[in-house]
Amino acid sequence: MSALPPGYRLSLDLQDADPVAAHAFLTRSYWSPGIPLETVRAAMAHSICCTVHHQGGQVAMARVISDKATFAYLADVYVLEVHQGRGLAQAMLAALHDHPELQGLRRWLLFTRDAHSLYAKFGWQGLNHPERAMLRDNPDIYRA
Repeated sequence: MSALPPGYRLSLDLQDADPVAAHAFLTRSYWSPGIPLETVRAAMAHSICCTVHHQGGQVAMARVISDKATFAYLADVYVLEVHQGRGLAQAMLAALHDHPELQGLRRWLLFTRDAHSLYAKFGWQGLNHPERAMLRDNPDIYRA
């Protein structure tokens, strides 16, 4: 697992995950603008969540949705702007990649607009066969 700077604490305990803090970021993110708090609560409750805390508050999160046998989807990776550049995202990715319930999976998937270089450090790459992939997308669902 990647080391965190002094004063930061990483947790994989869902009890430590703060849906209100996650919602505050996600509702203004490019991938889920306007997402309702109850949707964030439900998503986190059904995921493996990795959070980073500083001075009593949640400053970063990443979550994985998985059948824990063959497939995992990495979602909602964020680090609050004032905490970026300190290796928090790398620490969360390392913790999730090393998570005992996520070993031996055939495939992982994620979507990102701007963090390709971060994920590449962990072995992520573009789709080998994009012609096989399909997507059912409703990007404005939270604005309806």
